[in-house]
Amino acid sequence: MSNHDEKQLDANGSSRRKFLRNTGIAAGGVVVGGTLGGLLGMNDKNEPAESASTSKAVTHTENHNQALMFFTPEQFHITDAATERIFPKDNNGPGAKELLIGYYIDHQLAGGWGTGTTEYTSGPFFPGEPTQGYQGRLNRQQIFKIGLKGIQDYSQKTYQKSFPELTAEEQDAVLTEFADGNVSLSGPTSSHFFSELRAATLEGAYSDPLYGGNAGMAGWEMKNFPGHQMSYLDIIEEEFTEIKPLALNSQHNH
Repeated sequence: MSNHDEKQLDANGSSRRKFLRNTGIAAGGVVVGGTLGGLLGMNDKNEPAESASTSKAVTHTENHNQALMFFTPEQFHITDAATERIFPKDNNGPGAKELLIGYYIDHQLAGGWGTGTTEYTSGPFFPGEPTQGYQGRLNRQQIFKIGLKGIQDYSQKTYQKSFPELTAEEQDAVLTEFADGNVSLSGPTSSHFFSELRAATLEGAYSDPLYGGNAGMAGWEMKNFPGHQMSYLDIIEEEFTEIKPLALNSQHNH
C-alpha cells in the first residue's frame, strides 16, 4: 500500500483487509499493551477457539469512560467523524465510532501525551528535515485544537457545512487535502496534523481498552491478537490455536 493509498482513507473502496494488515505493522511499535506486527492473520467468519484461560475474556471490557476530558463537544464530533473515515466500519468489523477511538484520543490529549510532558519543547525553533518531524513550540493539545478548527473552517468555506455534516466523499476530500499539506494552518502544517490524527486513530483501534479505545477488544479480534493472556501453558503443546483476547483489567477480576 502506498502512502497516497493510506491517506485516501478507503475513498475508492480499497481492501479493508489490506489496510488492517498494514496498519498492524505501522502501529505495532506505538500501541500500548503489545506489539501487533507479527499477528496479521484475519478470520472474517470463524469464531476463535476458547481455552480454559479465556473463559471470561469478554466480561471485563465494557467499562469505558465516555466522559470528555479535553475536547469540547464540537471538537469531539469533528474527531469522531474524521477518525471514522480513517478507520471506517465495513464487513470486516467496526469502525472508529464503535471502537470509541474519539474518546481514546480525547483521554490521551488530556494527559502527558497531549501536553508533551516527556518531550523537549524549548527553543530556538528551526524547520526540521522531513525525517525529523515537527520542530515547533506547540504541544499536541494545541496542534489538535488548531487542526480541528482548520478542518471545520475548510469544510465551511468549501461546502458551507460543518465537517460532521458532510458526505463521506466530501469528508474524504477534506482529509486528503490535509494529508497532502494543501491547507494552511496557523502553526503546524496540515500534513503534520493529519499524521498525528491518523497515528492516534490506529493507536485507539489497537490499544488496550483500559485507555479508552478498542471497545470490546474488537480491534484485537479483527487481527486475532490475544491481548494479555496470563499463561499459554494449556495450549503451548498444541497446534496454532485462536483464542479470545483478554484486556489488562481482566487479570484483576478473580
